[in-house]
Amino acid sequence: MLHIITTYADLDGPRLMAVYAESNLENTDYFFPDMADKAMAVQKVEEGFLQFLRDEFFTGPGPGYYVLEEAGAWVSALRLSEVQPKVFYLEALETRPDRRRQGCGSRLLRKVTDHLRSQGPFRICDCVSKRNEASLRTHLASGFTIASDVGHDYLRNEDDPCDYSLEYRYEGEPAHG
Repeated sequence: MLHIITTYADLDGPRLMAVYAESNLENTDYFFPDMADKAMAVQKVEEGFLQFLRDEFFTGPGPGYYVLEEAGAWVSALRLSEVQPKVFYLEALETRPDRRRQGCGSRLLRKVTDHLRSQGPFRICDCVSKRNEASLRTHLASGFTIASDVGHDYLRNEDDPCDYSLEYRYEGEPAHG
């Protein structure tokens, strides 16, 4: 099941944090390098993540958190911001650590693009680290192409030579049902 969350009030923080568990643990070294209690550091990272979503993401351009639920668990998630009419910037595609290598990210991307196709032509832009082979494979298998060997962050208007710019385009007509 695809959940499309457009307001912070509709977000289930604990279920979302389970999707980002590995990244949140990794981010403790960046945000709280001197904190010895890793559990407390993870809690602080999660609080900061949720605060960012509340205060910045959901107040930004055309926000949408897309979450794939399977067997009652949130297994994969991503954020989309509408940076121009029908042009979306994708961030934070992630799959729960216990559900990796099971195609969850690809299923989520297909569900998101199918949902957007029902509304007519669109474009999704994304940046992926050149070192993140799993994410690159997932994007390419889901219909994305490498648009540039320099990543462009549409929200911050910054380029990063360590990333690729990826793109998904749909030029067709909306589905009629």
